[in-house]
Amino acid sequence: MTIQTSKLSDPAVRAFVAAVNAHDRDGFLSILAPGATMADDGTDRDLADWIDREIFSSNGHIEVDNESNNGRDLIAGYRNDTWGEMRTRWHFVVEDDGRISRFETGQA
Repeated sequence: MTIQTSKLSDPAVRAFVAAVNAHDRDGFLSILAPGATMADDGTDRDLADWIDREIFSSNGHIEVDNESNNGRDLIAGYRNDTWGEMRTRWHFVVEDDGRISRFETGQA
């Protein structure tokens, strides 16, 4: 059973998932700290290119199955028009100002 986005524990992670699922690029970018970074399957990626390709131009969607580490680690079903559906893990680093400075994802 999935966890409703509004019930996710960490406010920044909750806003991240909500922005992805609403296809809200501006909202998504506002959650990221300046200079934010990310990795996919253990390899650092260009953030702007990755979010365009994997989320916004391909209708990305996250359905969270489990959260841990005070809501900063997720196991989720992720789907987009390019790769279909897959089980994924997500890890978030949230700064004191409440913005995400790094996220890491990959197949779970």
